[in-house]
Amino acid sequence: MAAATPSPTPPSSLKKIVAASLVGTTVEWYDFFLYGSAAALVFNKLFFPESDPLVGTLLSFLTYAVGFAARPVGALVFGHYGDRLGRKKLLVLSLLMMGGATFAIGLLPTHAGIGSAAPVLLTVLRLVQGFALGGEWGGAVLLVSEHGDARRRGFWASWPQTGAPAGQLLATGVLSALTALMPESAFESWGWRIPFLLSGVLVILGLWIRLSVDESPVFKAALAQAEQRKADSSPAEKIPLVAVLRHHWRDVLIAMGARMAENISYYVITAFILVYATASAELGKQTALNAVLVASAVHFAVIPLWGALSDRVGRRPVYLVGAIGVALWMFPFFALIDSRSFGGLLLAVTVGLVFHGAMYAPQAAFFSEMFATRMRYSGASIGAQFSSVAAGAPAPLIATALLADFGSSTPISLYVIAASLLTVLAIICAKETRSRDLTDIEPDDRQATDAATRPADARTR
Repeated sequence: MAAATPSPTPPSSLKKIVAASLVGTTVEWYDFFLYGSAAALVFNKLFFPESDPLVGTLLSFLTYAVGFAARPVGALVFGHYGDRLGRKKLLVLSLLMMGGATFAIGLLPTHAGIGSAAPVLLTVLRLVQGFALGGEWGGAVLLVSEHGDARRRGFWASWPQTGAPAGQLLATGVLSALTALMPESAFESWGWRIPFLLSGVLVILGLWIRLSVDESPVFKAALAQAEQRKADSSPAEKIPLVAVLRHHWRDVLIAMGARMAENISYYVITAFILVYATASAELGKQTALNAVLVASAVHFAVIPLWGALSDRVGRRPVYLVGAIGVALWMFPFFALIDSRSFGGLLLAVTVGLVFHGAMYAPQAAFFSEMFATRMRYSGASIGAQFSSVAAGAPAPLIATALLADFGSSTPISLYVIAASLLTVLAIICAKETRSRDLTDIEPDDRQATDAATRPADARTR
């Protein structure tokens, strides 16, 4: 039984959908990256004051990493209910959870106020952040992918991806402005709380836009088909996680491998750089923050361009450019930072993020096209978020430990290069998905699943 074909989304409505996803992801990534920047700059002193400065930074990054540990759990929970109840409802919930946790961090007493309870509470709130973000990414990119024009899916789906550099831009920009305008003692005393409390305003804006959009038409059609199957006493649908592991286990592994270079390189370039530039290259905090700020603006601009290119040449070629480019750039990256000039630092971070964008831009459409509609939220989220535990979570921690043990950037470069090799292997093993029709991919249907590997025009002749 074929599902009803969803009506095309008008361009004006599609832009509204893109705006809703972009604003929501920007708010969530602002919250997430704000923690990472604060972990590198002040949390070591505020929550781990009895430790050696570098050890304090390691402990601070450890609390940063636990947020990643919660992301797979969020992916499982949000993916399950997102595939059963819809994308929109879960996206609203993820935004509320993330914003609430970030606002609470802004009110949190430090070690000086409540002792060891302070880092414990900080860790709990970080877990809530990670849980919410684990469910946010999959829903945001699916909402756009399933509304969008199939011929330009890579371009439209890349816009929620720009929420990452936009959030980084906001978080770094606010911190940079505060560190520039306030004495260091005032910033460490109370000024660091301001960007966390501002999250409350951003959440209200994100909710206002996100509540105004419609549910994905592709999901509505699949849900109607599922209800009809139930009415016809057909076999019940499998739990999305079970269906993903049965029909799409290979795609999950490919997605996890594809994320290794993308995730690790990003956190080395944007989070660890604040440690390396200040501790090893002896550059000021403000200099490092300004470099990340400018580079994030360039990152934001190039992501839709890479997404559009993936619509023309395919997801795999663009992704490979990014993975290979990041690997080749790592040694020049640290050499430029070691020049101890703002120009060298800016060039290092900017080029690194341009190559990262070549992986990150097509990722949204690429992962969405791998999975069936009624298991797509689960599949895309699991593939993306489970890899973050081994990739982005320990990346700043590993990089900081390598710097402490070897006093050199060479092991850190080799670490990123090894991750790039894993990603290249995963992409080589992947099938090109650019021509897949999302409306043709339905769960628990062997024929439809096989059809998903054929170009869309071959299925419509």
